[in-house]
Amino acid sequence: MSHNPFDTRKSFNLANGSSGVMYSLPALQAAGVADITRLPVSIRIVLESVLRNCDGKKVTEQHVRELANWKPNAPRSEEIPFVVARIVLQDFTGVPLLADLAAMRDAAAKLGKDPKVIEPLVPVNLVVDHSVQIDSYNSPDALKTNMALEFERNTERYRFMKWGMQAFDTFKVVPPGIGIVHQVNLEYLARGVIQKDGVTYPDTLVGTDSHTTMINGIGVVGWGVGGIEAEAGMLGQPVYFLTPDVVGVNLKGKLREGVTATDLVLTVTELLRRHKVVGKFVEFFGEGAAALSLPDRATIANMAPEYGATMGFFPVDEVTVQFMKNTGRTAAEVDAFESYFKAQNLFGIPAAGSIDYSSVVELDLDSIVPSLSGPKRPQDRIALPDMRDTFNSLFSKPVAENGFNQPAENLGKRYATGRDGLEIGNGDVLIAAITSCTNTSNPGVLLAAGLLAKKAVAKGLTVAPHIKTSLAPGSRVVTEYLTNAGLLEPLAKLGFSVAAYGCTTCIGNAGPLREDIDKAITDNNLICAAVLSGNRNFEARIHPNIKANFLASPPLVVAYAIAGKSNIDLSTEPLGTGSDGQPVYLKDIWPNSHEVATMMKYATDPAIFQKLYTDLTRDLPLWNAIEAPTGNQYQWDDSTYIACPPFFEAAAPKIGDICGAKALALLGDSVTTDHISPAGSFKPTTPAGQYLQGRGVAVKDFNSYGARRGNHEVMMRGTFANVRIKNLMLPAKDDGSRVEGGYTLYNGEQMSIYDAAMKHIADGTPTVIFAGEEYGTGSSRDWAAKGTQLLGVKAVIAKSYERIHRSNLVGMGVLPLQFKGSDTLAALNLNGSERFDLTGLNGEIKPQQDITLTITRQDGSQQSVTLLLRIDTPIEVDYYKNGGILPFVLKDLIGQ
Repeated sequence: MSHNPFDTRKSFNLANGSSGVMYSLPALQAAGVADITRLPVSIRIVLESVLRNCDGKKVTEQHVRELANWKPNAPRSEEIPFVVARIVLQDFTGVPLLADLAAMRDAAAKLGKDPKVIEPLVPVNLVVDHSVQIDSYNSPDALKTNMALEFERNTERYRFMKWGMQAFDTFKVVPPGIGIVHQVNLEYLARGVIQKDGVTYPDTLVGTDSHTTMINGIGVVGWGVGGIEAEAGMLGQPVYFLTPDVVGVNLKGKLREGVTATDLVLTVTELLRRHKVVGKFVEFFGEGAAALSLPDRATIANMAPEYGATMGFFPVDEVTVQFMKNTGRTAAEVDAFESYFKAQNLFGIPAAGSIDYSSVVELDLDSIVPSLSGPKRPQDRIALPDMRDTFNSLFSKPVAENGFNQPAENLGKRYATGRDGLEIGNGDVLIAAITSCTNTSNPGVLLAAGLLAKKAVAKGLTVAPHIKTSLAPGSRVVTEYLTNAGLLEPLAKLGFSVAAYGCTTCIGNAGPLREDIDKAITDNNLICAAVLSGNRNFEARIHPNIKANFLASPPLVVAYAIAGKSNIDLSTEPLGTGSDGQPVYLKDIWPNSHEVATMMKYATDPAIFQKLYTDLTRDLPLWNAIEAPTGNQYQWDDSTYIACPPFFEAAAPKIGDICGAKALALLGDSVTTDHISPAGSFKPTTPAGQYLQGRGVAVKDFNSYGARRGNHEVMMRGTFANVRIKNLMLPAKDDGSRVEGGYTLYNGEQMSIYDAAMKHIADGTPTVIFAGEEYGTGSSRDWAAKGTQLLGVKAVIAKSYERIHRSNLVGMGVLPLQFKGSDTLAALNLNGSERFDLTGLNGEIKPQQDITLTITRQDGSQQSVTLLLRIDTPIEVDYYKNGGILPFVLKDLIGQ
C-alpha cells in the first residue's frame, strides 16, 4: 500500500454515523499539487488510484503530479500506471488466460519456484456467457435444449474453469445460465466502492471484453483490454496507457415520444465516430445526461467500442445511487458509495462549463429519430423511414460504397427452398434476435418489446415460422420482470421465447439456419438480413451466409420479424394484416412512454436481484454435476479444447532489424479482429478442421473456434481464416472481385495462410502483414495477436490501429508499425512478391520512433518508406524486449 507522500490519507463520514478512510483528492489539492476541481471526473478517479498506489516504484510521485496537472490539449507522451481494483473475464477470453496462468505455474515450478507464486493479486471474476448458441428456438424447451447442448460441447472447458476456482484463491466463476458478463457486472459484481485494508476506494476494473465499458454507466472507470493485458493486471502489473484526451459530450433536451435508448445510442455512435474519439475518454455531462435513466446511460456506455472511445463515462449522482438500491445492494454498501463520492467532491453530473475538456460535442436529444444501423458497421445509422430505399440502393452499389454489388434486376426475385412451399428473396429477414448486452440490460426497451408483442398478438399478427427468432436476456432478472409484467407470453407467441442467457447472435452464436434456407442463399447468392438488438454487425459475424445485418431496438426487432423483410418503410407500409383483415401499421402497436413507465416497477424490485444473485449455482444441475481436478498445477491431458500454451517455452528473442521478410497478407481498410481472430464455426476442409479430424474429432463435434480458444493448435490454424477476409496478394477475378477467405500466395502458389506461414517458418523467413485504416477494430480478441505471433509474423504495417489490438500486438512481441503522412499500402503498389527490410531496431528502441521500411521488388528496384513505431510507452519497450508481456511478468514474479 502507498507510503502516503502527499499526506492525503484522511477519514470521511458516512451517513450512518460511522467513518471510513480514503485517499483524499481535496487534500491533494490542498497540498498545492494542482487545482483539480476542473479536471474531468473520469481523470480524477484514475488520479485517485495513482495517488493511493504511489509506492515510489511502479507508481511514483511524479506520476501523481503529472496526472493532477492534466491539461485538456497537451501533447500526450506520458504513461499512466493504473492499478485496477478487479478484473472481469468472459469465458472465450478467460479460458486461454487461465491456460496461460496454468502454464506460468508450470514454468515457475520448472525454475524451482513455488507455483503458488503465480496468483491473481486482485479479485478476478469469469462469467461464462459466450458458449451457448441458438440451436433450438421458438420452443418452450429452447432454453433447456440449448443449455444441454452447451454443456455437451463445453464440459472439458468447464472442468478446467472449476479447477481454476480451487487452484487460485482470488479466481471466481459465474456459471453458465446466469447472464451476460456486462449485465451481471452491472447488477451484481460492481459494488460501487471497495473497502480493503481499512481503506475505501472506487471500484475500477479492466475486462477482457470490449464492452466492459457498460460499467461506465454507474460511474465505474473501466474498459476492455486484451486477455494479455488483463493477465498482467491481475498479476500485479499496472495497466499502462497514455494520458488521454477527454471529449465532453453535452446532452441537451429530452427524447421525443416513441424514441428508444437504442435510437439514442446509434445516433451517439454515428456522431462520435465522426468526431474521431478513438483512444480517448468520453465523458457525458449536462442536463440531458442527468435526466437519463441509469439503464439508458449504461446502453450508451456499452457502445464505446463502436464509437471508438476507451470509455463512455457518466459520473455518479442520485440516479446511480437509486439504481444501486433497486438492484439489491445493501444499505451499508449504498451508504459507503454515496458518502465516499460526496467526500471526494465527485458526486453529480457536471453542468455545462464546469469542466475543462479536450473538446466538447453537443447533442440535442430532441433531434433523435427511430433508427437502425447497418448493413455492415454499427456507425452507419439509417433513419427508420429510409430502410427500404437504403437496402435497395446498396443492393447493387459497389462493395467499396458499402454495397453488395448485385444485379439490380435480381432484387425482387423469389427463390424456392424446396420445403414447405417456402420462397425467399433478397432483403428477407431470416434472423430476428433480441440479443447482446447493449439492450438486454435495459428494461425500457425490453418492456417496450413485450408491449409491442402483446399488441401485435391482440391484432392477430404472427411471425413466419422460418424466421429464426430468439430472446437471450442479459440476466435471469429480465425473465422475472417480463413474466411479472405479463409480457413474456406474448413475446413467446411471436417466437421470442427465452432461448439462452448469454451473448448469442451478436457474437456469432446464432446457430445454423435451416438447411434448405441456407442452400437457397448460397445457391442464389442472396443478400438476406438479420435484425438484432446487438452492438456488432461486421461481415460474417452474425452468420456466415447472412450478409445484411441491422442493429435495432428490441421492439423494432419484433416488428421486422413480423414484417419478414428489411427493405420496407415501416413508417408508411403495413407490418402485416390483422385477424380482422385490415392492415396493421407500426404506429398501431408501438407502445408509448407512459405504457412503458407503468411497467417499470417490475424491473426495479430489489428482492428479485437479491433472490437471483444470492446463490449462483441454485437451479444449475448441469454445472453442479461437473467433477473437476484439484491441485496447484493443472494436469494437462490430450484434450482438444485445453492445451498447454507455448508462450513461456522460448528464450527471449534477439531484438534487432528484420531483414528479408515476406508479406503473408495485404489487407484493406477496417480489417476487424473478427477477420483476424478465429471466431464462429469452421469447415472440415480448413486447417483447423483437418487438425481436429487428425485427432479423431468428428465433424459434428467441432464446436466453434470460440469454444476451442484454450487450444493454440486450433486457434493458430484459424487465424486470418475468416470466410470474408480479402488478401490483396491474390489476383482479382475476371469480374474484378476479390477471392474471399484465408488464402495467400507462397512462391506463387495459392494456399491457406496457415500453411504458407508454416512454410515461411520452416524456411527461416520472417513475415509481415500490411493493412489499411482501422486495423484491428472490434472485440478485444487476444487471439488476433496470439495467432499472429504463432504464425511467425514479426510486424504489422497499417495506416491506423484500434487501441486494444495495437496494445495486444506489442504484448505478444509483434511490432505494430504505422504509415506516416500520405503513405498507404495502396500507394506502395505491392503484390506480395517483394522482400522487405525493417531497419532502425538495432540498439536502444524508443517509443514512437521512426523505422525505415525498404522494399525490394522482383526487378531489383528498391524503395524506402519511413514508418512510425507504435510501441507507445517505455513499459511496452520492455514487453517487446522480453518477447511479450507474459514472459516479462513471469520474470518479475519469480524475481529473475
